[in-house]
Order: sequence, then structure tokens, then C-alpha cells
Amino acid sequence: MKEFFIGKNDAGQRLDRFVSKAAPLLPSSLLQKYIRIKRIKVNNKGSKRDYKLVIDDVVQMYINDEFFEIPDEENAYLKVSDPALDIIYEDENILLINKPAGILCHGEGGGKSYEYGYMAASRGLPLISRVQAYLYKNGQWFPRDENSFTPALCNRIDRNTSGLVIAAKNAEALRIINKKLKQREIDRYYLAIVHGKPSPPESKLEGYIFKDAVKNRVFVTRNSQPGAKSAVMQYRTLDTSGGLSLLECRLITGRTHQIRAQLADFGHPIIGDGKYGDGRLDRKLGAGKSDKKQSETKQALCSYKLIFDFKTEAGKLSYLNGKTFHLPDTSLPRFPEI
Repeated sequence: MKEFFIGKNDAGQRLDRFVSKAAPLLPSSLLQKYIRIKRIKVNNKGSKRDYKLVIDDVVQMYINDEFFEIPDEENAYLKVSDPALDIIYEDENILLINKPAGILCHGEGGGKSYEYGYMAASRGLPLISRVQAYLYKNGQWFPRDENSFTPALCNRIDRNTSGLVIAAKNAEALRIINKKLKQREIDRYYLAIVHGKPSPPESKLEGYIFKDAVKNRVFVTRNSQPGAKSAVMQYRTLDTSGGLSLLECRLITGRTHQIRAQLADFGHPIIGDGKYGDGRLDRKLGAGKSDKKQSETKQALCSYKLIFDFKTEAGKLSYLNGKTFHLPDTSLPRFPEI
């Protein structure tokens, strides 16, 4: 239990607003509940949430210590009252989640404290915080009992790309999945809607990618150069309509912005891609409008299928070998109405 003595700077505030500042990680739904069931009191008595505090009031809070911590990336899960996960598959070791476009996989705070009210309203909490909140609330993860492990994402996709992300519930699963991804024993397939009609309709794109960290942008080159990494992907055309094509892309390597950059370099940028796309063509389709910020546009790119194709020992995850997971049709990108 913690007690707070109200001075002149805190007087005049509603009780619920004072509590939200004193316990910044307490979810708003839980805050209201605790006031209602009298786990939060004023002068040792139950109170209404809209009670205006006065000088010399004493607020008693019978809530867990972790809710009083300074908000940062590592404890963001505590603030999530509704994780809102679209779970495609779950077992005791992993989760496969359909990440919506517009949500980050990880936060941008770099370990610094967050202003969660603003963050939730403007960008939404990152996927990893939602995963941790889900496991915490369902009694599958007990952070106070762990020395080092926290549930983690095994792969990541761009903020404005939708689709399948793998989350590990335990350290061994994380180690195995990361190893399998590195050894290319998990095939990742994407759907992309691009401008034009690729020729040939099915082929492989090979080159090198180097990243400009300042601009957060990658560049494709035909020849190797210092700092560049090989980039290989396969594509095949599934359908065409109105000057657009639906491609299935299979990543051989997994580089930053690889599909987006390689398709743009190939002459077939993804519609709605504010960084590598063709804004003039997009505007004709109503995508990538000039009044939208880049972070608000959503490119027509979706990680839609995973195939677990283990060639080597997979330990406790051997049961996943040979399994294919994909998104439902309702989550797949479609040609825009022109």
C-alpha cells in the first residue's frame, strides 16, 4: 500500500486523474475498477472517481508496486488493458500473430520513458508490448519470477506492412526459431500489389542492399561494395488488373525493406509505399495521398504465409516441421477500385 499526501500543487484534481499520474502504468480500466471496489481510497474511505482532491487529503492505493514504475519499453505491457491481438496460431511455445499495418513491431523509445497517453492515441503500442500483455494477463508469463527472459518477436515487418509475425513464449523456442530463420528453414511468403506487369512473370531478383541509417532507407546495387549485403528474392505474378499486378514474393534473404526496395528498383514499386513507391501513380489510385504523413500510408504488402521446413534438428519445436500457416482471405491485399 502506498499513501500520497495532497499538497497545494495536487489539490483540485479529480481522483482518477491524480491516480493516473501517480501510477502511470495502471491501465485506465483497472484504475476505475480499483476506485469502485475501494482499493483506492481517500482518507481511508471509498470515494468517487470525480472527487476533487483538497489540501491535506491522503490517498491510499492498494495496488502492485510495478504500476508505480517509470514507463519505458520494457514495462509497456502493464499499461495495455486490451492487447487486441489477431492470433492465427498458438501453442505452449509460440504465437503467430497477424500484425495490422500501422503498428510497430518494437517501440521507438530506445529505452527512454514514454508518454503513453500520446503514444496510444497517435501510433498505438508496439506489437511486442501487446504480446507481453497478453501472456501476462493470461498467466503464461510471470515477469517478476524471470531473471532475464521476456517474450520476444522472432521476426519483424515494417510498420506499414501487415501480416504474420512469430513470437516466442520461452527462451528455448526463441533460440530455435532464430536459428531456423538464419538457416533459411522457415520460408516467408509475401503478397504485394505493384504498378505495371513484370516481365518475365516469374523470376528471381538478386543484388546487394546497403542501408543509409541517417535516412532510414536502403539502396539496391548490382555490385558488391563495402557495407552492402546480398539480397535475393523470388517472385511470381498471380494476377493482373488495371495496370497493376499481384505478386507472391518469397524471401531468400531477409534484409531491411528488401521487397519494397528490390521491386522498386525492378521498375514495379508497391502501391502506397511512401518511401520507395511512385507517388504520382499512387495518387491516381487514391493511395499515398499528399495530405498523409508517410507513417500513415499503408503499402500493399502483406506477410501472408509461413512454411516450417526444418532440415536440421529442431528440438522441442520438431512438431512444427512440415506445417504451413497463412492468413485468411479477408486479411489479404486486394486490387483497389479504380
